[in-house]
Amino acid sequence: MNTEARLVLAVVLMIGVLVGTNLLFPPAPPPETPEEETPVEVAEEPTPAQEEEEAPQPPTPEETAEAPPTDPELPGLAPQEEETQSEVEGTPDELVQDAEGAERVIRVEGPLYEVTFSDRGARVTSLQLPGFRSFAREGLVELVADPQVGMLGSRILVAGDTVDLRQAAFQVEPAEGLSLEEGGEPATLTFSYEHPTEPFSFQVSYRFDPDSYEIHASGRVQGLDRGLLLTDLGRGLAYNEESASAEAREMAYVGNHIQNGIRTRSLSDVEGAEVDEGPFYWAAVKSQYFVVGALSAPDAGGAEFFGGIIARGLEFEERPTADVAVTQSLGSTGVFGYRIFAGPQDYQILTAVGQDFQQVNPVGWRFIRPILRPFVGIITTVLVFLHEFFSVDYGWVLIIFGVSMRILLFPLNHKAMRAQLRNLAVQPLLKDIQTRYKDEPEKMQKELMKLYKEHGFNPLAGCWPMLLPWPVLIALFFVFQNTIELRGVPFAWLPDLSARDPFFVLPVLLGISMFLMQWISFRTMDEVNPQMKMMMWLLPIFMVVVFANLPSGLNLYYLTANLATLPQSWWIANERKKVQAKGPPVPVKAKAET
Repeated sequence: MNTEARLVLAVVLMIGVLVGTNLLFPPAPPPETPEEETPVEVAEEPTPAQEEEEAPQPPTPEETAEAPPTDPELPGLAPQEEETQSEVEGTPDELVQDAEGAERVIRVEGPLYEVTFSDRGARVTSLQLPGFRSFAREGLVELVADPQVGMLGSRILVAGDTVDLRQAAFQVEPAEGLSLEEGGEPATLTFSYEHPTEPFSFQVSYRFDPDSYEIHASGRVQGLDRGLLLTDLGRGLAYNEESASAEAREMAYVGNHIQNGIRTRSLSDVEGAEVDEGPFYWAAVKSQYFVVGALSAPDAGGAEFFGGIIARGLEFEERPTADVAVTQSLGSTGVFGYRIFAGPQDYQILTAVGQDFQQVNPVGWRFIRPILRPFVGIITTVLVFLHEFFSVDYGWVLIIFGVSMRILLFPLNHKAMRAQLRNLAVQPLLKDIQTRYKDEPEKMQKELMKLYKEHGFNPLAGCWPMLLPWPVLIALFFVFQNTIELRGVPFAWLPDLSARDPFFVLPVLLGISMFLMQWISFRTMDEVNPQMKMMMWLLPIFMVVVFANLPSGLNLYYLTANLATLPQSWWIANERKKVQAKGPPVPVKAKAET
């Protein structure tokens, strides 16, 4: 069972306990009850014509001669060592000159990234982020999963054949690479390939901004009549987290389809060669905390959208992997352009990129995503604000946040507990009606409605306010699962608030706090249902087991919230005891008449 399933099961059980104990197992009534009493139980749908009129439409194959073949044996998709040669004499495959001489590496060093290119194919063989440390290896976070394959290699599909440039020898300008300084001017690195005998050339330039994770790519193809440019996004991203299994579940490629929105596909689910037809605003490969994406840039001379995403699943034993490429049309001029984002999944940074790129890591399950995403954004903003405003560690931020949530929810919790006391006082009258009219259902229903109206009795009034913290708890789960600000943040004995407690101290304390809350509630009851007694012992044990594998920051928040609730629970338990001693209440109407 994965961590998301554990969280769902835990929340369902806790909600079931809250609601069930109020509805099924009410506290025993005071002795004044009648002697004969016996216990009784993720907008109107647009029309196709409107969609065709309003949505941008990709060019047809007849117009561009560029549509990617849907045959799984798509030319140029096989691994480089297994490339098939064209069987047609004079096809575009012959436009690529065999590389000779030693391979050269070109480096771009800046405050936000350190990029290593190879002059063979103008491929990125290493992309490191100086601001983040890898927990899977020594040194910085690395985004390139396989340096032999790399990223941003280019192929051109034209007339059913492939010009594969991923091993071609490129000229580089400037040859020494680039060195960027914080606050400095952007700089450009240009790769050029020109066939020695044929009128074919390919040029691509990358403009680097030292203060942005965005890289602007632009280029031109000459000597070909239209075509389709394939840009490699690599074989997923490199692993950088301590828990490889947790990170493997997050490895995926994502696209923002113009009509169908965000599409996410786990790399482990890719089998063989697959073509995900566009058009797409952007396509990306992501891990748990980092992402590399290609975004359309029509204002820079590129196409308005990407034509599709091509993926080929590869055999793996432990870690899923797949080759991913994105396609872009080449018009008659051969000009192309796009933006590259390579960096952390910081919500504010991704939002600034535009085109809904902040949705590259969809939060939660599709059916609750529209509700959950705002909660996650708000909570992340609040945590970062508290961290910066009070200048304290995130552990103390979670403690402050947990106490603050209980203070903010105190009026609602107080109202819920008052409703529970009112319902408790009416229980003797309720049971009397159920006993008296057990053989007359219609009469019983009328009397119950009369009772509800006279005493303001509502069985659910004491439950729903208690359910309000659960959206926060669920949202916090996803905050700790994918929020880069909390990655690797230590607190006290905890090495990482986004990982589980290595000594299981917090889960055990959480279980004890839940036991105390139930014990305080039950101690003022004259009689406690056997099922409730069993739940008082089993639920804390179950919660310890479930929360032991959840992020320690989530445990810290929930434990703090429970401890902050104990005084209120103690007070309401004493109030309940007083209500039981008073006996059945006077009806609301009778109070008004007197």
